[in-house]
Amino acid sequence: MRWILSVSCLWARRLSVDVMRLFLSPAAPVLLFKPVCFGVFSAVSMFLNTLTPKFYVALTGTSSLISGLILIFEWWYFRKYGTSFIEQVSVSHLRPLLGGVDNSSPNSSSSSSNGDADSSRQSVSECKVWRNPLNLFRGAEYNRYTWVTGREPLTYYDMNLSAQDHQTFFTCDSDHLRPADAIMQKAWRERNPQARITAAHEALDLEDLARLIYTHYSIRYFLCATAYILLAEEEATTIVEAEKLFKQALKIGESCYRRSQQLQHHGAQYEAQHRRDTNVLVYIKRRLAMCSRKLGRTREAVKMMRDLMKEFPLLSMFNIHENLLESLLELQNYADVQAVLAKYDGTSTSHLSLGGFVCVCRFSPEAASRRGLSTAEMNAVEAIHRAVEFNPHVPKYLLEMKSLILPPEHILKRGDSEAIAYTFFHLQHWKRVEGALNLLHCTWEGTFRMIPYPLEKGHLFYPYPVCTETADRELLPMFHEVSVYPKKELPFFILFTAGLCSFTAMLALLTHQFPELMGVFAKAFLSTLFAPLNFIMEKVESILPSSLWHQLTRI
Repeated sequence: MRWILSVSCLWARRLSVDVMRLFLSPAAPVLLFKPVCFGVFSAVSMFLNTLTPKFYVALTGTSSLISGLILIFEWWYFRKYGTSFIEQVSVSHLRPLLGGVDNSSPNSSSSSSNGDADSSRQSVSECKVWRNPLNLFRGAEYNRYTWVTGREPLTYYDMNLSAQDHQTFFTCDSDHLRPADAIMQKAWRERNPQARITAAHEALDLEDLARLIYTHYSIRYFLCATAYILLAEEEATTIVEAEKLFKQALKIGESCYRRSQQLQHHGAQYEAQHRRDTNVLVYIKRRLAMCSRKLGRTREAVKMMRDLMKEFPLLSMFNIHENLLESLLELQNYADVQAVLAKYDGTSTSHLSLGGFVCVCRFSPEAASRRGLSTAEMNAVEAIHRAVEFNPHVPKYLLEMKSLILPPEHILKRGDSEAIAYTFFHLQHWKRVEGALNLLHCTWEGTFRMIPYPLEKGHLFYPYPVCTETADRELLPMFHEVSVYPKKELPFFILFTAGLCSFTAMLALLTHQFPELMGVFAKAFLSTLFAPLNFIMEKVESILPSSLWHQLTRI
C-alpha cells in the first residue's frame, strides 16, 4: 500500500512540474488552445456515451415532477391572489437588483413616489365598501337561512364592518353618563351574537327597574332605544316581531331627539348627543318603512320614506332614496322612479345608474329585426349599455345565468356584491315588465365592444377598478363563486410550467418505453446542438495562424 502512495505522489509531482513548464513556455497559448477546447468536447461526448437510458428516464421524470409541483403552486397562488408568484417575485425583488429602478435623480424618485401615492389613494377610494341600504334583518332573514341550509350568509369581515357602523351611529363620548347606553356601548363591540342580545336585555331591565324606583324626570337617564334596535335586528325571528320592537324604539328615540335638540347648542357634549340621537331616529324610521315594505304595505312605506327624506334632507349616508326607488318600482310608478333618478343621478351611488336597467317597453327580437328599434327601445339600450359598463356583473344574475345568494350587509360599488344586492331586490321588477329581459339578453354583450381594452379608459365612466375581486372575496361567503371582470388571462409562468411539465412527462414516458430509440435521438440532438460551436472553433483555428499567438505572448 505504501509503494502505491509513493508512486502516485511522484507521478503527481512530475505532472505538476510538466504543467508549470507548459504554462510558462512562450508557446503556451498555441499548445493549450486545441487540447482544452477539443478536450472539453471529447469529455462531454464520452460522458454522454456512458449514460444509460435509466439516467434519461430519471432525469425527465424528476424534471416533470418538479415542474408539476411548481405548476400546482402557481395555480393555487393565482386562484387565491390573482397574480403569478414567480412574476411577483421577479418584479418586486429581481428588477431592483438588475437596475430596473433608476435612482439617479431625486426629482424622478420623488415624482414616482407621488405617483404611487396618488394611485394608492385612487385605488382606496375606488374600493371603498359602503353599507347596503337594502340590507336584510339578521334574526328574521339571515338566521333563518342558516337554520335551513346550515350555511353562514355573512362573513366575519362584513359583520365587523357592521359593528363599526353601529358604534359610529349609535354611540357617543357621553354614553358612560347613562347606565343603559354604557351597557349598549359594550354590546356593540361584542363578537358573540348571544352576548349582544343578553346585554340589550340587561339595558332594558335597567329601564324597568328605573320605572319602579325613580321619578318620571329621572327615568329618561335609563331609556335606551338602541337596545330595542339590537333586539329587532338580531333576536326577532319574524318581520312582525321586528316591527313591534322598532315601534317601541321609535317612542324612546323621538323623546330623546326632542330633548337633545333643545340642548345641542350648550356644548360639544350635547352636540354629540344630538348627532347620535338623530342617527338613531333616522335609522329606526327607515327600518320601520322597510318592515312595511316587506309586509306588503308598500304605499305606507313610500310615504314614510318621503317624509323621512323631507325631515332630514342632509343625511345622505343612509341612502334612503334607494329604498324609495325599490318601493316605487314595486308600485310600478315609473314616472316617480325617473324623477328620483333625475334628482340623484350623478352622485356616488351606483344603484342610480343601475336603475337605468328598468326599461318599460315590450321588446321582441323578431319584430325589432323587421322594423328596427323604436326611440323608446333605443333609449333603453343606451341605458343598458351605461349600466352594464358601470357594473358588468349584473346581467348574468338578472338573466339567471349565475346562482344568486343573499346580499351582504355591505357592498362594493361596481363589484359582484353590489350586483347581488341589486338583483336580489330588482329581479322581480324586471320579470314584471314584458320584454325587458329579452332586450337585456340581446343587447348587454354589445357594451364590451365599446369599452377600450385593456381598460385604461372607460367609455362612459372612469376605468373599471382592478381591486374589486379582493374586496368582494372578503364580503361574500366562501360557497359563492365570485364574479371577476375583466377575465384575467393566465400568467406566462403558469403556461410555461404547464408546457414544461407536459413535455418532460412525455419524454419520460417515451424514454421508459423506447430506451434505445430515445438514446439515439438524444445523442443526435446534442450533436446537432454542439455542431455550430464545433464549426466556429474550426474556423477560428484555420483563420488565425499559430505564429500570431507566439507574437502576442512576446508583446
